[in-house]
Amino acid sequence: MADGKYSADLSNADVRRVGTGLVRPESVHVLGNGTLAVSHRGRGVSFISADGKTTTLGPSPALAGGEELIPNGIAPQADGSFLIANIGEGGGIWRLSPRGELTPFLMEVDGVFLAAANFVMTDALGRTFVTVSTVSRPRFAAYSDKVRDGLIVMIDEKGPRLLADDICFSNECRLTPDGASLVISETFSRKVTQFSLGANGLSNRRTFAQFGRGDFPDGIRYDAKGNLWVTCIVSNRLWKVAPDGAKSLHLEDCDDTWVETVETALAAGKMGREHFYETGESQLGNIASIDFSADGGTAYLGSLCGTSILSIPTSKGDAA
Repeated sequence: MADGKYSADLSNADVRRVGTGLVRPESVHVLGNGTLAVSHRGRGVSFISADGKTTTLGPSPALAGGEELIPNGIAPQADGSFLIANIGEGGGIWRLSPRGELTPFLMEVDGVFLAAANFVMTDALGRTFVTVSTVSRPRFAAYSDKVRDGLIVMIDEKGPRLLADDICFSNECRLTPDGASLVISETFSRKVTQFSLGANGLSNRRTFAQFGRGDFPDGIRYDAKGNLWVTCIVSNRLWKVAPDGAKSLHLEDCDDTWVETVETALAAGKMGREHFYETGESQLGNIASIDFSADGGTAYLGSLCGTSILSIPTSKGDAA
């Protein structure tokens, strides 16, 4: 369980499964028509319609740089295509066309190969932000709070450029609602870091939210009220962080024994892939992303290990 100050609003009993047959549905987006778009390992993107029907777009098999495509973050584009952050060995950011064609979009910046591309998003100004968890290869070598070689990249009318190269395992990033700052999950530092964003890049680095034992922040997204929601793998906790930094625990399905196993491995410098792709007794599958319904009443959660998207109410009073 989380530290004694916090009690979760919801548990696994409040979770509904949406869609079937998904493969590593790490990233979830609610499209304008209410369809869910979800990353799909080895293919590209799956779509879940309002009636629960699932279809998948992309080559079969999908190869990126000669290796299996492993979509992590996905970013819907105005033309119906998707940008895909490939965390597989082929790396890079790839474009999936509406016809299912896969082509490279960005493979390196300033001579640095985007080896473990984690996340990609395009903002209202047409800028694209990319995170790369680590330049270490394999990426599992960076499963440590002592490695800080993750990247933040921005692409605008001037082209791609590095904004930061010292992040402790870069994960999802978001612009603050006023557009003046950028926040990013530093997974192995267990925190969300905030930067001011200006014409010259990032400045004024500070911690927006710090998390504790078992919590490894992954997906983040703002709601319409300016709260930042944070999914944590390993602990399977979903936090809501108010604009002033106050945290509340919304959902928890944590296996304390498994957390102890992971924490022991991390302390010994022996954390590996298996610690993110096993879940102990938790039923949530390592929640890794979040988006909201148009009315804000429902949150949808992606995961590393699930085969469906998870649906929960955003208010405790709406729980079944």
